[in-house]
Amino acid sequence: MTGHCLDKIYMTEIGVLYIVSTPIGNLEDITLRAIRTLKEASLIAAEDTRLTRKLLTHYEISTPTVSYYEHNRFTRIPKIIDHLNTGKDVAVVTDAGTPGISDPAYKLIRAAIESGSRIEAIPGPSASITALTASGLPTDRFIFEGFLPHKKGRKAKLTRLSAIEATVIFYESPKRIVRTLKDILEFMGDRPAVIGRELTKLHEEMIRGNVSKLISHFTHKAPRGEFVIMIGKDDPNVYF
Repeated sequence: MTGHCLDKIYMTEIGVLYIVSTPIGNLEDITLRAIRTLKEASLIAAEDTRLTRKLLTHYEISTPTVSYYEHNRFTRIPKIIDHLNTGKDVAVVTDAGTPGISDPAYKLIRAAIESGSRIEAIPGPSASITALTASGLPTDRFIFEGFLPHKKGRKAKLTRLSAIEATVIFYESPKRIVRTLKDILEFMGDRPAVIGRELTKLHEEMIRGNVSKLISHFTHKAPRGEFVIMIGKDDPNVYF
């Protein structure tokens, strides 16, 4: 054979980053595809590995886990990308629901896209959509705001939202639920509102009324659990 001998170049296919939705409370709310993906991935990046381990144990999934959350993302993202670059698949999960909704998963997703990885979403539960569909509020147009800022920009955001003709969805903790409702009353008005509490869990509750009624409810009854607040349009026809 004449001429130069060319070295063989072996190209490693980049792994897939799977965005896997997990139950928001009831462990039965998971798809067969999600279970299979969690079993077949070589690594699971979890917001809280302790919480995720309960789900994995329930479905006899032995895939290794690594923590990935807001405060370790700068050191963790490069390691997960390196893992994908070896051709191994990674599944990312949040504590509950769909990754990327009010959690840092989207930053990992952006980094994986930039590295050339394929992104594949495994659909499933989301607290905001679960609450909205059961609320009785209009669903033709809605806006998801996640958690309101604790201080800076809070009032300005509520003022802007008051002009939007849509159902507005917030997440809130029991410690701040009354304060948030009072701010909503002040800057958005006494609108029709629904609060979903502990969705899909044993003590699930949908509390309906207007904002002032909900403030009274939680003033007399200590708020517990996780909350989805939904504020309807300023329309007297949809009051409960």
